[in-house]
Amino acid sequence: MSAAEVLSITTLTLRVGVVATLAILPFGVALAWLLARREFPGKPLVRALVALPMVLPPVAVGLGLLWLLGRRGPLAALWEALDTTLVFSWWAAALASAVVGFPLLTRACEQAFAAVDPRLEQVARSLGASPLRGFLRVTLPLARRGVLYGALLAFTRGIGEFGATALVAGILPGRTETLALGIYSRVLLGEDAAAAALCGVSFAIGLAALWIGERWLRRASP
Repeated sequence: MSAAEVLSITTLTLRVGVVATLAILPFGVALAWLLARREFPGKPLVRALVALPMVLPPVAVGLGLLWLLGRRGPLAALWEALDTTLVFSWWAAALASAVVGFPLLTRACEQAFAAVDPRLEQVARSLGASPLRGFLRVTLPLARRGVLYGALLAFTRGIGEFGATALVAGILPGRTETLALGIYSRVLLGEDAAAAALCGVSFAIGLAALWIGERWLRRASP
């Protein structure tokens, strides 16, 4: 395996992880705040649905996405109108990573928001701040460590995703081959040295992400 191939696979993996994390961040934060601050009918069910991708087999998640996004799925009319398809593209890989990372992000953010005293939000509102401004200026800064940790977990989970990504994106060299898919394909081909090289890159990226996150969290702690 050439250095150019390793660089291409690594770049694609990082792109998938970043896009997936940024895509779910606003939704995960909003849902986490809702679960931490509001009581409503069906709240346990919502929590269960959010956590579902963590307990389902990844291939089941991928099969569901394949059905949803495929030409014969419920969005078939949209793909036909746009004359495009999402499956077997790196966007599909990012979507799969987003789905499996969303529970980790949401649960971490929910715990962070639950640890913030709601009376601080009430004080901000009594001083004239709107609910959104109070959230952005008071709640979110106080919960930033949990939000960052959740985003970090979602990112690292996303770049390591295999089962769902393999089904919905396929293993297409240069197009959808992430590190996890590259390792698997090289093992099947008997290219042990190439698989080991990709494993080393995966280890380095994961370690670097967690180390940077831990250092940031330590500096951001009160």
